[in-house]
Amino acid sequence: MSYETILFDVNNGVATLTLNRPDVFNAFNEQQSYDVIDALKKCAKDKTIRVLVLTGAGKAFCSGQDLKSIAGAENRSLRESIDKRYNPMIKAIRNLPIPVICRLNGVAAGAGCSLALASDMIVASENATLIEVFINVGLVLDSGSSYFLPRLVGSARAFELSTMGSKVTAQQAYDWGMVNRVCKAEDLDEEVKKLTDYYANAPTKAIGLMKKMLNKSFNSDLDTMLEYEAYCQEIAGRSKDNKEGVTAFMEKRKPVFTGE
Repeated sequence: MSYETILFDVNNGVATLTLNRPDVFNAFNEQQSYDVIDALKKCAKDKTIRVLVLTGAGKAFCSGQDLKSIAGAENRSLRESIDKRYNPMIKAIRNLPIPVICRLNGVAAGAGCSLALASDMIVASENATLIEVFINVGLVLDSGSSYFLPRLVGSARAFELSTMGSKVTAQQAYDWGMVNRVCKAEDLDEEVKKLTDYYANAPTKAIGLMKKMLNKSFNSDLDTMLEYEAYCQEIAGRSKDNKEGVTAFMEKRKPVFTGE
């Protein structure tokens, strides 16, 4: 697919979405927001895609909003920008019925930090950092950071990171449960590939259902989740992958999952 501000390709069940404005550290202008939203819609529709990788071109993952692109705008509505551009991206990532892996190759700041935290897993280069920079321009968290951050690091750390704009190194992020893996920069592609190789051949329907379950659990009680588990298990139990998994177990071989 050809886009103005991102790179998007699909190969053997793995989609890769690369923010491609390296001269401004992949900061978001309007076009990049809409390009990302469109690519995410394609991921939702294409049943051959079984895992998505989000990353950035050049040295950065994403530095947030491109402030220079809006410098001349008068009476600009931040609410409108969030509703039309940022929230749809975050919702699309969370609603995708496939794993979303963030390949954190550099700084993730502001909305870029939110985008990374919205992913299902983060593999970070040891040189990568995360920073909630909103406070530096007198703004508040947006794009889901107020939801994801306290759930990952707790309320005390979330308050400090939000109100002081503190930079979190990749190792700190790993220690605090914000990222799943940290590796040397030269090993980043290899570490991401380990995950994409697994998920591209995993029982995708079951994973999509589990993603929905985990999302729902944040705002549910035990009885609600017990009922929802039973509902989802009934769906998973009727899938082709479940039949293949049971058959492979009985035949003492490795299952070949198709994601159906």
